[in-house]
Amino acid sequence: MSVFDTNKKGSHVDRLAFLDPQGGVDIQRYDMLKYRIFDQLTDKQLGFFWRPEEVDILKDAKDFKDLNDHERHIFTSNLKRQILLDSVQGRAPVEAFNSIVSLPELESWIMTWTFSETIHSRSYTHIIRNVYANPSQIFDEMMDIEEIIACADDITVYYDRLIEMSNWYNLLGAGTHTVNGKKVEVDLYEIKKDLYRTLMSVNILEGVRFYVSFACSWAFAELKKMEGNAKIIKLICRDENLHLASTQKLLKILPTDDPDYAKIAKETEEECIKMFTDAVDQEKEWARYLFKDGSMIGLNESLLSDFVEWIANKRMKTVGLPSPYNTPQASPLPWTQKWISGGDVQVAPQETEISSYVIGGVKKDVDTNTFKGFSL
Repeated sequence: MSVFDTNKKGSHVDRLAFLDPQGGVDIQRYDMLKYRIFDQLTDKQLGFFWRPEEVDILKDAKDFKDLNDHERHIFTSNLKRQILLDSVQGRAPVEAFNSIVSLPELESWIMTWTFSETIHSRSYTHIIRNVYANPSQIFDEMMDIEEIIACADDITVYYDRLIEMSNWYNLLGAGTHTVNGKKVEVDLYEIKKDLYRTLMSVNILEGVRFYVSFACSWAFAELKKMEGNAKIIKLICRDENLHLASTQKLLKILPTDDPDYAKIAKETEEECIKMFTDAVDQEKEWARYLFKDGSMIGLNESLLSDFVEWIANKRMKTVGLPSPYNTPQASPLPWTQKWISGGDVQVAPQETEISSYVIGGVKKDVDTNTFKGFSL
């Protein structure tokens, strides 16, 4: 496999999204696109660019000191879990998908997506530095929580399998090979199946696994506590909505892009349903762990369990899977909607803090001396 194949012929718009027989992406051109949606997602994500340092969290340090013990447990545990999940996402999409992607607009989206996950990881460090007296302790204790490790294991198993087999495919090609005395079976159809499973796993991560933690962060802000953290989580959620949209789109596109995936979707349906239900069960376990010593005003384990079932029901229907959850039309936590629909989040300082930068804004500190000495 070459970084750039100078012998490749034909138009890239005729290629498969992944694992095209001609290989990976050559010219990164965006004037001709097979799937414009991924170029649009890239533009949207770049337009969302933000830095955690732009969000003022000085008050959060004082708020944290005023939290009771079980509220601190809820806040800190969620932070640890979010760090670990985004540590996976901060590298895995590029590692798993870019060696087998065949379209430039999809390659560009995957790289942009992964970079935005890095911003999320940096955001958690920004929060920890400003809120905790000993930031290292938070990172050092992260791997001690069984519920976090179980979640990470369920996600990485799909990534790891796809990375391993696609690497063998790129190195050796399809067939039976002997490597260091061991037989290695490289089957292109099975790699496609690994890709489909991985995309479904990532879809579940982006669309279900974060939301118990997110809801807790926003519940604190509803009580006028830890509001800087909640704003950062809203920005992260806004990004995750784009990432979710991309995996949903891919899961719908692949069966029409390559007939093999239509068969794979049917063959793996029961497995994919179980992936969703396992994730929901883990989220419920996480809610139980968070609230083992007490609840918060407006939020408890039961409400979060209903909420995660409601979220999963929506996500499953979107990707064409039957849902085992009989949930109401309305969200069990309707107040979270203003946080989830984050399109109105203002990020840059000039949009939120410097009135003179706001188009159409009214500057109220003008008095009779402001224009003294000025003449037309």
